[in-house]
Order: sequence, then C-alpha cells, then structure tokens
Amino acid sequence: MNTTPATIYLKDYTAPACFMDTAELDISIHAGFTRVASRLIMRRNPADTSGALVLNGEDLQLETLSLDGRELQPGEYSLKDDLLTIPQVPDTFVLDTVVRIEPDHNTQLSGLYRSKDGYFTQCEAQGFRRITFYPDRPDVMAKFSCTLHADKASFPVLLANGNPVASGDEENGRHWARWVDPFPKPAYLFACVAAKLEMLEDFYTTTSGHRVRCAVYVEPGKLDQCDHAMAALKKSMKWDEDVFGLEMDLDHYMIVAVGDFNMGAMENKGLNIFNTKYVLARPDTATDTDYQNIDRVVAHEYFHNWTGNRVTCRDWFQLSLKEGLTVFRDQQFGMDVHSAGVTRIQEVRTLRAAQFPEDAGPMAHPIRPESYAEINNFYTATVYEKGAEVIRMIHTLIGKDAFRHGMDLYFARHDGQAVTCEDFVAAMQDASGLDLTQFKRWYSQAGTPRLIVRSQFDATTNRYTLEVEQQFAPTPYETRMAQDGLELPRGPYHLPIVLGLIDADGGELPLQLTGEASPAGTQRTLQLREAKQVFVFENIAAEPVPSLLRGFSAPVILDYPYTTAQLTHLMAHDRDAVNRWEAGQRLATDILLAGTAAFQQGRGESADWIPQDYVLAMARLLGAAFVDGGDPALVAEALMQPSENVLAEQMEVVDPDAIHAARLGLRRHLARELREAFLSAYLELKEDAPYSPEGVQSGKRALRNACLGYLAELDEPGAQALVIGHFETAGNMTDSIAALGAVANFDIPARHALLDSFYTRWRDEALVVDKWLQVQATSRLPGTTADVRALMTHEAFDIRNPNKVYALVRAFCAANPKHFHAADGSGYKLAADVILQLDPLNPQVASRIARCFDRWKKFDSTRQVQARTQLERIHAQEGLSSDVAEVVGKALS
Repeated sequence: MNTTPATIYLKDYTAPACFMDTAELDISIHAGFTRVASRLIMRRNPADTSGALVLNGEDLQLETLSLDGRELQPGEYSLKDDLLTIPQVPDTFVLDTVVRIEPDHNTQLSGLYRSKDGYFTQCEAQGFRRITFYPDRPDVMAKFSCTLHADKASFPVLLANGNPVASGDEENGRHWARWVDPFPKPAYLFACVAAKLEMLEDFYTTTSGHRVRCAVYVEPGKLDQCDHAMAALKKSMKWDEDVFGLEMDLDHYMIVAVGDFNMGAMENKGLNIFNTKYVLARPDTATDTDYQNIDRVVAHEYFHNWTGNRVTCRDWFQLSLKEGLTVFRDQQFGMDVHSAGVTRIQEVRTLRAAQFPEDAGPMAHPIRPESYAEINNFYTATVYEKGAEVIRMIHTLIGKDAFRHGMDLYFARHDGQAVTCEDFVAAMQDASGLDLTQFKRWYSQAGTPRLIVRSQFDATTNRYTLEVEQQFAPTPYETRMAQDGLELPRGPYHLPIVLGLIDADGGELPLQLTGEASPAGTQRTLQLREAKQVFVFENIAAEPVPSLLRGFSAPVILDYPYTTAQLTHLMAHDRDAVNRWEAGQRLATDILLAGTAAFQQGRGESADWIPQDYVLAMARLLGAAFVDGGDPALVAEALMQPSENVLAEQMEVVDPDAIHAARLGLRRHLARELREAFLSAYLELKEDAPYSPEGVQSGKRALRNACLGYLAELDEPGAQALVIGHFETAGNMTDSIAALGAVANFDIPARHALLDSFYTRWRDEALVVDKWLQVQATSRLPGTTADVRALMTHEAFDIRNPNKVYALVRAFCAANPKHFHAADGSGYKLAADVILQLDPLNPQVASRIARCFDRWKKFDSTRQVQARTQLERIHAQEGLSSDVAEVVGKALS
C-alpha cells in the first residue's frame, strides 16, 4: 500500500549551507547517453555550523568527484536517497563532478530529455538535479556558463542561457558552442537545447537604444507558423517598457518550441522553451483562441524576465510571488491589446471553473501554503489564477500609480535576490502608505470567501444602505494543518468592492457616503476590513440596482438577492462589461438549476421552467451586437451558458445527467425561439476580408460561431446541412473546428465521414490532430467513453506525449462531466486505467489526470462508490509516484 509522501513545511526553512558564485557546465551528448561535467565555485554560509555540503541528484551515474582538484574516495562522501553528501568542506572551494545520464530514456520530460528533433530541458521545479549534482533550490543563485557538444549533422543548433561567446568544430563530425549568462540565477532557470531546428530572426531596439536579437526556433517545416509568436514577443517587450519601465537585459532572447513538454512554457533566462501549441499558428491550423493564447503565453514568459528571473523566489512556498504577479501582468497586457471586457470575462470564467472548485476540494490551499508534499502538484489554479487576483486587489486598493511605484521599489530593493511574498507586499505598502497587514491573510488562508450583501432604501431620508458580511468556511487545508500541529488563525479579509448604483433609467448615480461633503464620482472602491460592515449613501432619490464587484474586484462568491428584473436591468444598462455578463450568468444559473430540478422530477421536457423574459433578454442581447458601439465578442461571451462543472458547484449533491439535460434543454429552447434571429446574425456576420485574428474580425467570428452552435441544436436536416456547409467552406481553423465540434454531437452518417476527412487532411499537423481528438473526447453522444478508449489505440495518440493525453483523456475527464461521471463508473475506470499506465512514464501528467477526481464526494452514493473503487485501486499500486500518491491520498482522506 502506498502512502502520501513526506511533507515539507515552510516553518522548517533554513538558509542554504553554501552559496554559489559560478556554475560551469560541460554537456557532451552522445548516442545513448550524455556526459555532464560541472565545476561549482562555492563558499560556506557563515551562519551554517554543520560544515557539510549536501547536493541533490536523481538518476545520475557518478563517474568522478573532486574537491579543490583532489578526487574524493568513496569513504569521503556518501550517495544515498538522491543526496550526495560531503561531510566537511572548506570556507571556499571548487567542486568538480562528472556524471552520466540517459536522456533518451527520460519519459518524465524533466531535466534533459530527448524529443523528436533533439534534446531539450525542463528544470522547474526540480529537474536540474536530473542533469548534475547541485543544491537544487531557488535561493542558491549563480552565474552559469554552459558548453554543449553534439553531432553537428544531427543537432546543428546548440543553445543555452545568456549570450554566445564561442563555438567550433570537433573531430568525428561533432561541434561545440559556449554560452555565458551574465546574471545570477537559480538552477531551475537553466536551459539548453541541442537539436535540428529552423529559426526566424528579428531585432528589437529598446527605449535606451539596446538592440536585442530575437529568435524563434521551431521544428523543420514549421517556419511559416512562427510570425505571430515573434510579433507577440516584440509587442510584449514594448508593453513592459511602456507600462513598467522594464527593458530586456540580454543581447539575445530566444524561444524554442518543442512538441513534448509537460507545461505550457518555461521562462528560462533568455532561452524560453515552449510547448508548440503556444508558438505555432497559421490561419488554417490555429484558431482565434490559439492566437490569443500565444500572445498571452509569450508575454507571460517574457514578463518573467523581471518578475521571476531578476527577482526570484526564496523557496517554492513563494511560487505565487512570481506566478501570481506575472499572470496579473499578462492579464493586464491582454486587456490592453485585446478587448478589455472580453479578456476579463474569460479570466473570471476560468477562475470559477478551475480555482473555485479547487478551493472547495481536497487539494485546497492558500496561494502561499504552509506545507506541500510534491512540488509538481503545487502548480495550481490557486497559485496562478487566484494569486493574480490577489495582486489585482492590491492594484485596485492602492491605484495604478502607487502600484507602479511599488513595482519600482520592489526591483530597487530586490534585484538579483531570492525573496518572499512579504517582501513584495512590503514594497506595495511602503509605496502607497496603505497598511496591508490584514491584507496578507490572502496569502495564508485557504478557501473562497462568501460575501453576503443586503440593501435597504429609505425614501424618507433618501438613504441607501449596503450591509456587507464576509464568511469563510473551513477547508480540508485547515484540517491537514491541524493534524500536523499547525493551528492557523483565521479572520476577515481586507478586500475591495468596486461599486456603482444604477437608476431606473439606466443612469449611474453619484456616490456620496454619509459624512462626505460631496459625491466622489459614480463608481468607487469600498474597502471591506471587518466581518460585517455598513455603507450608507446619501441623496439617493429612488431605489437603485447595485452593480457590485465591478470588474470582479475580489475573488469571492457574491450572495445578493437580485430579482430577475434587476438582473435584466443590469444586462441592459450596467456600464461594466463584467457585470453585464455576470448578470446574464446569474440569470442563466438560476434557470438552469430550476431546470435541473425539473428533470430530476421528470418534468424537464415541458420547458415551463424557462421564463419568456429570459428569451426576450437574449434576443435583445443578440440585437445589441449590431448597433453602434456593439461588441460582438462580448455578446458571444454572454450567449455562452455556465458550464456543467460550474453548475455542479452550486448543488449539494450533483446530478450530472440532470444538469446536462437542463443545459441542453435551454440551448434547444433558445434555438427554437430565436431561430430567425440566430440565422440572421449568422448570415450578417459572414466575413469576406482576408483572415486576421485581431480585434473586430475575431469578435464577429466568435458571435457567428456561437449562433451556429445554437442553430446546430435544431433537430432538423436544414440545421445539420448548415453546420456541414460551414465546415466544408471554412477558410480558417476557427470556423472549421467550431463546425466540427457541432458535428461531433450529431448521430448521423456524415459525422464519421467528416471526422475522417479532417484527420486525413491534417494528420501531419500535430496541434490540429489534438483538436480532432478533443472534439471527440467532449462529444455528448452515447458511446463517447468507448470512443475515447478506441482513440487511445489510434496512430494519432501517443501516451508519452502530454499534448495528446491532455487533448483526449484530460478533455474527457475535465470537460465531459456527463460521461466522466457516468453512473456505471466507466468514466472513472478509464481515467484510472490511464493514470496507472501513465504514472511510471510521466507522473506529472498522471497527477493532472488524477485531479479530475477532486470533487467525487459531491456526487450521489452510487457514483461515490464507483469513484472510491478506482481511487483505492490507484492508491494500492506498488511504486506509485509521489505526484499521484499525494493527489489520490488527499482525495481519499
């Protein structure tokens, strides 16, 4: 029986025993093995009294070990449990090691590994120890140099961090290249590449006149798919200069795309290694969403150059210090270069779909937890997305100018250092003068607060009162901490409520709190600090409709008893795009939950649970896209119903079949009632101009495809013909995959023919094949579970490739709740089979599939028995990785 791996605690942090000045690597790649020689110039930490040096190493074959030029004998060191220990080292010393590794057999894709086109690295969080012996922790920073040797014909491109200083040829057709990084960095930011790649080159001149060579490297034959990534990189460089005054600090900035990669991308200093899905794009192979994701991910990794590289984390508990801050920065970039409202809506949708359930599930943790068992499981929506929301709240509370001053102060104090979340908050506090002591609870408390807001209007005094209460229920995190002897104090949060009041005519009311001499505009930010707080507004002539949490100003669950009429009013008049969308989502959620209950009671087919007022509101919404100032992209977002997973979070006991039936029932009802409006919009939005993924054109496509999706719900040959025609005449992948996704839900003979023709056309484009796998994995048709199993034996699927696993298996588990949560347990069994097969090959990917079981206890007893059976089966597997053991252990506990 496997048990949850050993826990590491923040309270046990101690400074490193030794510091690093330089790390010199010599990496020689040969057929079947690689030899890594390292020279580490180190010095003892004066505060450390142990005298010992402990280095991490995993799957390394030690060949030689020398201290200050003298080779050590076996009795002078120990090598046990992935630790190399030298009991005594002098105050300053040079350590030389030579190790042999086998990257060709490294299926974990961590450390140095072989991919189709060559050798690549992934060292975050603890992959560097799979390359050489090293104190593999983020607070050990050194200036790195790297010399690479490889066969020139097979691997003509040799890259590493920093700047190239020398290269040449060797005997037997080999060659070498030496790179030097002038900036100190932790080992997790090390990268190198030896591969056969093609390059797109361009240059960017910074504000100060520094000319930077920009290069994007891709597999042969894909050079025509990297123009957008290059443009995104240069756009990011300019944005960071304009907004934060941060310039690129190296002469070379490189992006390398690889098809085998566990993550999205990695910010290694000057040498970003990317999953191909966030680099490659061409109109016929990539969707509008793909283009936008490339913008955002390229920006994210570039922004890490300062928020993560120049200033890095002291330890892995501080992960949100770099990730939350950099996600916030890439979100701001996205709002500036794309539709601000749509970008923010998409972020809120993602937060609710991924992070809120995490906060309520067995893996709940704050953005800076007190402990972790497996660091790879710590790369979560909480650390990233909620971490970004915490930064956004600071930005909202102190304002744009003070936030920029705080960033300047942060870099001035900590450039070149490994620091903590407290250091960042201190810079913001000192820059703004706002006491953020209470605010820091966001870093230590788990769970999603519930904000209960009630209002009163007094017509005799013209006063409007808002009573606000914040509640925070305990999570499994506090239970785990208590079991570990850590009693965590909990108290009210400090959070911003951005507010507007809307009158009966749709106007914005001036906001004057009691005690103020005059109104302070029509929108203001209230600071909530107490468990209960009252805000009284003066000179309100008639009862308004409150627009609460504008821009989703705090990551909370809002409890306010909006009426249908009030929500419809907000949909029509709220000037805040997020709250207009939010009003529609609330209205749809209420209707869908009523529909779920109706289907549970056997009366759902009557559709009497769908108010006609909602249908009319959707009609007005659709029409608003065609008036002056209308935004089709916003309308497309508003037409998208809450997902089945988000609806499930609103239920005490989840009934996935009834939720699915209600959601489908509402879609079909709207399709029938608004058939002519959808068809008219679909025809009017046709775009004849050459394809562009930007701005207005992508918004029109989004709305046109949303209309097509509704029309596809009509059970009539004409609707199916419309979708098939859309597919056959599509001039870009956005339209093509929208139609194919609809076709995947049709139980008609043409379905198989269209899927087969799509695959035949695109079989040599791996990322397009991933889309083909995903539309089948998320089909609602009966038999989808069996189809997924069959596709796992298809030539298009490779369980060793994370993108394939994510496209087929994780899409099925995470985005097809009807089939994953099938009452017969077939979905759970499929997931468990894959986890057990995948765990010995790539435990990081296996653990991400295992996370799909997080909410199993919200379901009925029949499904709970099925899920527990599979979880226990996984947990009992001998040799289970710590990655999967932690996830499954917490799910079962």
